[in-house]
Amino acid sequence: MIQSIRQTWFSNIRADVLAGTVVALALIPEAIAFSIIAGVDPKVGLYASFCICVVIAFAGGRPGMISAATGAMALLMTTLVAEHGLQYLLAATLLTGVLQIVAGVLKLGELMRFVSRSVVTGFVNALAILIFMAQLPELTGVTWHVYAMTAAGLGIIYLFPYVPVVGRMLPSPLICILVLTGVYMASDMGINTVGDMGELPDTLPVFLWPDVPLTLETFWIILPYSIMLTVVGLMESMMTATIVDDLTDTPSDKNRECRGQGIANIGAGLLGGMAGCGMIGQSVINIKSGGRTRFSTLTAGVVLLVMVVFLSDWVSLIPMAALVAVMIMVSVGTFSWESLRDMRNHPMSTNVVMVTVVAVVVATHNLAIGVFVGVLLSSLFFANKVGRLLYIGSRETDDGRSREYEVVGQVFFTSAEKFVAGFDFKEALDHVRIDLRRAHFWDITAVGALDKVVLKFRREGAEVEVVGLNEASATLVDRIAVHDKPDAEKLLGGH
Repeated sequence: MIQSIRQTWFSNIRADVLAGTVVALALIPEAIAFSIIAGVDPKVGLYASFCICVVIAFAGGRPGMISAATGAMALLMTTLVAEHGLQYLLAATLLTGVLQIVAGVLKLGELMRFVSRSVVTGFVNALAILIFMAQLPELTGVTWHVYAMTAAGLGIIYLFPYVPVVGRMLPSPLICILVLTGVYMASDMGINTVGDMGELPDTLPVFLWPDVPLTLETFWIILPYSIMLTVVGLMESMMTATIVDDLTDTPSDKNRECRGQGIANIGAGLLGGMAGCGMIGQSVINIKSGGRTRFSTLTAGVVLLVMVVFLSDWVSLIPMAALVAVMIMVSVGTFSWESLRDMRNHPMSTNVVMVTVVAVVVATHNLAIGVFVGVLLSSLFFANKVGRLLYIGSRETDDGRSREYEVVGQVFFTSAEKFVAGFDFKEALDHVRIDLRRAHFWDITAVGALDKVVLKFRREGAEVEVVGLNEASATLVDRIAVHDKPDAEKLLGGH
């Protein structure tokens, strides 16, 4: 137990503290921006980011992963805030937390098994593009100073690691922020800073209960929004956990992460914050800056609160160009450049899924829709591929009046037509034997195809014998099939 705690919390303290500090700095402008998107005060996003980060450090299932207020969640809140106000948003955040805990208890995190690698790759690439696009407003209609500062920031980020000794001790994004802030303070050039994004809070968050009537009417108002927030939040968190798994070559507990996200959102709602979820961009910053354990996530949350409440005068002086440089680094590092090179070698279906996910996410700015479309496409391609792996062979018996058919493969809705086409109903036979020992029947379409084959042979005057069904297929056939029921011809005709 003690060894496990030491490994997941205190095995990487120096790097975790530095990485968490970088993440906290990157969280501030994004939390403010997401609050503006949702139509609420900046402190709502900042308090949420602090609370979610701290709680998920203890309750989450993926060490080193960062969760906070996100743009995907903020977009879903705009209508609720506009029509009913902040208090209903806080109530919806609490209900979202409850639903996510229920999802974790029901082990819905296991559904990540159905998300293919091509969907994950498309998701990552789309997110990298969105992160880059989100920086463009800070690079549009500005003076040359902004471009110079951003270029200098990127130079520091990519070149500082080559500096002997200290280059490996300190995360380059942190050095980028410190150096560019110093340059701004010394020159006082006219460029945007964090302080221009919105007013930072000057007090600690306090416990509060949403000021809404506890009625069914309130419940029905917030339920649709809470369901959407639950689905999007868990989907983005599960995808983030999967990506961090790959970056660190370590496993995560997806169901615990579901429960942890729920607990964190309940905490956020009770402290006046908005609902949040896993953040791929900040998680990548954390990992690339050396963060590995839960302590890095805790540090990010604590440092964020300390900065915005007690050091706001200093934090407000950080030039946005420095944070833009950090996020461009994240965008470049997040994008899977290998996926472009591998397109020549991968199957066409894999490329189609990946490109479709990217296109849908970039077009809608909704990660959940992109993943849903990708999973649907992957399922269709898989069903089509498996449906083609069906072989039906036959051999004639000695007397020439009997034939034995052997079926090999999976019979379901995509292969049912091929199954029926594999039999010759015009051949004059007295007896037909269908050997299904190497076949499996999956659904009612497959059973219907078997009914059709058996009854067609009977209409041609042949006696049909079906043998070799495995237990699962036999159970399905016994329950649904009509060819072995009295008045089979009439029953089939009535379908």
